Amino acid sequence: MCGRYAATKSPAALMQEFEAADGTEGHAPAENYNVAPTKDVVGVVERHPRDAEGNVDADAPAERALRVLRWGLVPFWAKDAAIGNRMINTRAETAAEKPAFRKALSRRRCLIPADGWFEWKVGPVPDGQPKKKAPKEPFFMTSGDGSSLAFAGIWETWRDPKGDPDAPPLVTCSIITTEARGRLVEVHDRMPLLMPPDRWHDWLDPDRTDATSLLEPPGLDVVDTLELRPVSTLVNNVRNNGPQLLDRADEAVELDGEGAAASEAALFDVPGAR
Repeated sequence: MCGRYAATKSPAALMQEFEAADGTEGHAPAENYNVAPTKDVVGVVERHPRDAEGNVDADAPAERALRVLRWGLVPFWAKDAAIGNRMINTRAETAAEKPAFRKALSRRRCLIPADGWFEWKVGPVPDGQPKKKAPKEPFFMTSGDGSSLAFAGIWETWRDPKGDPDAPPLVTCSIITTEARGRLVEVHDRMPLLMPPDRWHDWLDPDRTDATSLLEPPGLDVVDTLELRPVSTLVNNVRNNGPQLLDRADEAVELDGEGAAASEAALFDVPGAR
């Protein structure tokens, strides 16, 4: 699964990397080394433009752009936006079947750029201790060449049925996850569905309504290029941020005593983090 990741590149850098226009309208979130659920994130979408009357012009070429999305999908039919706290991830195996996700999968797919994502490897349970006391070692999965990872995602717009009908809609997203491959299974059994550049067009194509063939786990040629970097338990606490969170554990400052306990508790306070 994916419950925390890093996204530190500027809109200008992402525009160049993803060949997209900047549609964030100056509201792109600042660099974040510890992105948590319910936070604003940058996504890449591809849509047909609208004409002067606001109608979609399906005959015009689709345009790729960066957009600000809130992490945690709120289905269009939801009565309360709080449901998004439980929908930060979407399983690839059931995305086309679940009512909360299937329409977005068909018509509103996106890419979520990331420097990499965090996952916690569960260690052996100490003798006589309950399973919840098993130590958890954080890892950062990132590309080996500094390029962004592109998580497959879906997005939705939602309007509060009790709110102002003229207010702008809430635009939210969910990261699609799949079974882990290769060395990643040593850390966790799930991973974000990574989209290599040669699949970006097909995934984003707004005219493609059947995306089931694109939900297969990435090949080992993609997974084997990733670095699995042990990092400090500083990342456990969502209040911690900064480049030190991406340092290798043997170079980072570790928490201990009460600090480590508080940090571990904060990990589980994040909706959907594990």
